[in-house]
Amino acid sequence: FLHSASPETRRDQVVAFRQGLKDAGFVEGENVAIEYRWAGDQYDRLPELAADLVRRRVAVIAATGNMATALAAKARTTTIPIVFMNSGDPVQAGLVASLNRPGGNITGVSNMAVELGAKQLGLLHELVPGDALIAVLVNPNSPITESFIADLRLAASAIGRQIEILTATTNREIDAAFAGLTQKQIRALVVGLDTLFLSRRVQLITLTTRHAVPTMHPFREDVEAGGLMSYGPSNMDQYRHAGVYTGRILKGEKPAETPVQRPTKFEFVINLQTAKVIGIEIPPTL
Repeated sequence: FLHSASPETRRDQVVAFRQGLKDAGFVEGENVAIEYRWAGDQYDRLPELAADLVRRRVAVIAATGNMATALAAKARTTTIPIVFMNSGDPVQAGLVASLNRPGGNITGVSNMAVELGAKQLGLLHELVPGDALIAVLVNPNSPITESFIADLRLAASAIGRQIEILTATTNREIDAAFAGLTQKQIRALVVGLDTLFLSRRVQLITLTTRHAVPTMHPFREDVEAGGLMSYGPSNMDQYRHAGVYTGRILKGEKPAETPVQRPTKFEFVINLQTAKVIGIEIPPTL
């Protein structure tokens, strides 16, 4: 189990992954052993962590968290099966040949984070005035950032909006990004899907509340923790499916012939208490 973040912030995801394994007939400590490797949001550690798992000759690598994890695993082995669970387009990233027939030793679950950016921007557009500047917070080190920004720029242009790109790779840089919100007269924010920001959920929600900036998050867990809005697939469901796929590979299915799974159900969640706290009225259309 290879992940780009830290175990302290991913307990629920690990539980969901184990449940998926159990659904497929595998219980940790009984008929399967799991080697965990965590990069702690330091993506440059992923190649060596993946190489260590390859040296241990594991039966399958569940490369979860983000695209960087899957790419690191792919670069280290062409024979050990890999099941990814991440954002971005796996075909465009070169992980698989196609969604229906991946080819090679890789398959997995894609949460469509890049494709959903335009929808998230559109929902936020309904909440703030038409001339208001909307910012997008991204991690420049993420492999999907360039595609995510490109899609959002197209979506913003289509609805006559302007977007400001904010970048951060550390706690301090997140603080610095928010320090410039007032100066730049930013009225709303889209938080890009990245394990860095999921690990710093409390910091982000504290800052968005303090600055009273309406924010769109990728998952409902962000809103349950105090964020304003989220739109996307169920994160827990995605990890469970990754566990199921890992179990299927352990039973002998070939990644090359196992289609990449994409979500079909999406959740739009609003925290009305947070809206009241930051002084935002949710329109009936939302």
